[in-house]
Amino acid sequence: MAPAGVAVANGSGSADTTAAFKEVYSKLKEEMLEDPAFEFTDESLQWIDRMLDYNVLGGKCNRGLSVIDSYKILKGVDVLSKEETFLACTLGWCIEWLQAYFLVLDDIMDNSQTRRGQPCWFRVPQVGLIAVNDGIILRNHISRILQRHFKGKPYYVDLIDLFNEVEFKTASGQMLDLITTHEGEKDLTKYNLTVHRRIVQYKTAYYSFYLPVACALLLAGENLDNFGDVKNILVEMGTYFQVQDDYLDCFGDPEFIGKIGTDIEDYKCSWLVVQALERADEDQKRILFENYGKSDPACVAKVKDLYKELKLEEVFHQYEKESYNKLIVDIEAQPSKAVQTVLKSFLHKIYKRDK
Repeated sequence: MAPAGVAVANGSGSADTTAAFKEVYSKLKEEMLEDPAFEFTDESLQWIDRMLDYNVLGGKCNRGLSVIDSYKILKGVDVLSKEETFLACTLGWCIEWLQAYFLVLDDIMDNSQTRRGQPCWFRVPQVGLIAVNDGIILRNHISRILQRHFKGKPYYVDLIDLFNEVEFKTASGQMLDLITTHEGEKDLTKYNLTVHRRIVQYKTAYYSFYLPVACALLLAGENLDNFGDVKNILVEMGTYFQVQDDYLDCFGDPEFIGKIGTDIEDYKCSWLVVQALERADEDQKRILFENYGKSDPACVAKVKDLYKELKLEEVFHQYEKESYNKLIVDIEAQPSKAVQTVLKSFLHKIYKRDK
């Protein structure tokens, strides 16, 4: 399960913001290609240039753009100064670099074929397992970027700690996913709501939902220790987002969501299979155990029929309603109106999404 091959549906602001954001990428890339700490050859410059464009670009950049949007709301302004825009964009790109690092390595671990509509980086001719080192370089670029642009800022150490902590949580979530899903014989009895929740929270929610807002809070001069509730709300939102993704993988329209779901074939610890296991009688469990994780379309159809028989679409809609209502209550309990606005902007972009 790739850490969110899903893109966070917390979206970008204006076309101006997107243009400014793209411009900053070019500057950061140039800096990475001129880093005085290494003597680049022409060949290595070309390699890094191509590797960055291939892996860092190409997504929707929702995580990165939401740093800028959140920062504007926290500051209570529509327009940031040039310096503020640059720093917010730079942190946004650090999150996109982090995402690229996770995805490059994740695709190797999952033996995936494609990512964002093109072959995975390690599948590109001449790349292969050099992609492992490219992942390491991508992670190191984050440290270089932060050092170059934030050293000397009062929140520099907090930024370093934040990226380190989120990376650790995400890698640990990935480990849990890999050992639960891939280890030895396929064993559905290992799948339950607690396991699903833990994988999703650590693997996706922290870096996709908490990290962009935490970056904006630090830019705004806030102390993250005062925002424990905000972290919990964003992690809840990330969990809800992944449950939606699991639901859409099975019940979404492939034409509309732009990809064909394969969670059943891939033996994923999906919210749907976990719900099915909780509700199924012995005969229904047997159907699941015999057909889940098989690529034969007839087996997949049997699992989907069972999901319908167990009324999992209704169960999901009920879950969606309850999650939304609880999130709204928790958000409105926040003392800062600006923080409420940031959180609601995330929630309203993902509530009842269909792709």
